[in-house]
Amino acid sequence: MTSNSILNIAHRGARAYAPENTLAAFAKAKTFGCQMFEMDVRLTKDDEVIVHHDDQLTRCTDVETKFPDRSPYKVADFTAAELGCLDAGSWYVKQLELASEKRQPFLKSLTDAEIAQFVSPAERCLYASGNIRLPTLSEALCLAKELDLIVNIELKSQPDSDSKLIAAVLKSIQAMQMENQVLISSFEHELLRQVRQQSTTIATAVLADSPIKAPLTYLRKLKANAYNLACYKDLKHKGFGGVAGKRYRAHIEKIRKAGFGVNIWTCNDPEELRQLLAVGITGLVSDYPNRVREIISP
Repeated sequence: MTSNSILNIAHRGARAYAPENTLAAFAKAKTFGCQMFEMDVRLTKDDEVIVHHDDQLTRCTDVETKFPDRSPYKVADFTAAELGCLDAGSWYVKQLELASEKRQPFLKSLTDAEIAQFVSPAERCLYASGNIRLPTLSEALCLAKELDLIVNIELKSQPDSDSKLIAAVLKSIQAMQMENQVLISSFEHELLRQVRQQSTTIATAVLADSPIKAPLTYLRKLKANAYNLACYKDLKHKGFGGVAGKRYRAHIEKIRKAGFGVNIWTCNDPEELRQLLAVGITGLVSDYPNRVREIISP
């Protein structure tokens, strides 16, 4: 994760081309030559680790149809068995059927040519079949091991259950002997401190939506291996030429020179991808790994 090669990291799997945070999306990442995929984990009501980004289930499943009286549909209010019966794929196919401007934000730039090239009729049928499920962490890790992919596991904090989540995640990783194939990240940096207390071998990454102050001191204090930073917000319009852009670039270069990995998220614009490639980062996190591939290996 601190090598000179640029990692093509599929955000929630290759989620522009398959239902996000599902085994189908993770397998799709492999087809684009990704070395890593990113996913999010939460605890279920019965303390199982499930792969899902949102606190609620409504955006990416049919939970309102299956459980009409269970609002507000939080992941933590459902057992693993209940979550296992949800359809986590049909919503994506419905998105493809909409005009681009009416889709979820990350799908608005998806072109007809990309759909035709990267989402086959057979895949559409699979995604709409009702057979795409929310995977458990163990299922996702098993697939990653089979496909020889690194996994960036983002820990989603839940009140009063963080310690349980960390223990369960580490147990799954260690049971599969994947300590060297995983990067654990979180916006809740206290969780990373707890991970490091319990494991000296599993890599960790500080997630940040803007540059943090005294980054080297902070990363060393947490004994982190990498820094997962949000893409500079004015990159497309102003590039790195302005004062803010130069500061952002200098911030990254300082961290890289100190030996930490720097992975930038979530970038889908080809122009921005090209600019980031020149900064010396270690990874590009994107919903469109085909676009990253085209920039890295033209």
